[in-house]
Amino acid sequence: MRHPLLALATLLLSCSTAWGQPQGGAYRFSPVNQFDINLTAAYWNPIIQYVTEKSGVKLALKIGRTSADTTAYVLTQEVEFVFSNHLFSPERDQLGWKVFGRRQMPALQGQIVVPANSPITELSQLKGTEVAFPGPEAFVGYKVPYAHLLNQGLDVKVVFGGNQNGALAQLLAGKVQAVGGNSQLIESYAKRENKKFRVLWSSEPFQDLALMVSGKVPEKDAQAVAQAFLNMHKDPKGRDILHQTSQKVGLPADAYFIPTSAADYDAYRKFYQTAPPSLR
Repeated sequence: MRHPLLALATLLLSCSTAWGQPQGGAYRFSPVNQFDINLTAAYWNPIIQYVTEKSGVKLALKIGRTSADTTAYVLTQEVEFVFSNHLFSPERDQLGWKVFGRRQMPALQGQIVVPANSPITELSQLKGTEVAFPGPEAFVGYKVPYAHLLNQGLDVKVVFGGNQNGALAQLLAGKVQAVGGNSQLIESYAKRENKKFRVLWSSEPFQDLALMVSGKVPEKDAQAVAQAFLNMHKDPKGRDILHQTSQKVGLPADAYFIPTSAADYDAYRKFYQTAPPSLR
């Protein structure tokens, strides 16, 4: 029988190799943890393998246990490509990240939801209750709905689930009374798990997360990776991968990547102009 400590060390090493450490000098790609870590890897690994093959530029997935952990990698410059909406605050806007794409998806909304059969029908009923959110870095899923609660004078006890799945699981287990979240992820969770939620509040729209590249990546490599992402749906193999990965997480089959620019994220920047100081 293997020693428990040896088994644990082997597990940690395998997780680091699969999810954290770039292999052979690859550029590191960090998408925000929109799902649990296994589902996040299942969605992104086939996509970045395809992009690596088409671009000739090697990418390796690097994700933390939570969305906050993954964003910490970005802020400490441990990665070169991201899929994120955590970089549009005034301070982070100065870090040199360049937007080049996003998914062809409807705009996102911050939402506050309860189970469809919950006795809670109005936001005012949440005062003093426990409300779960994905994590402290989640822009649409935490900062936007929590800012609304604060602006309405509704003090709630914040609980972080680590990602949207974790927050919704706590809601369905009866551990919290409501969830703040991202409309796209709440909808995909409901579809995957055959659950129904009542929406108590929805925010203004925000663009889906951005594909971004560090200013430190040579232009030749940045362009090659960008073109591989943006042309993926035009290639039968790439389109098939997008269909399969989207199905795994409950996204529409046509959730492919399209060109976009920094200007498309002005709504994010506008939020920070009036956000409560604790959320800036």
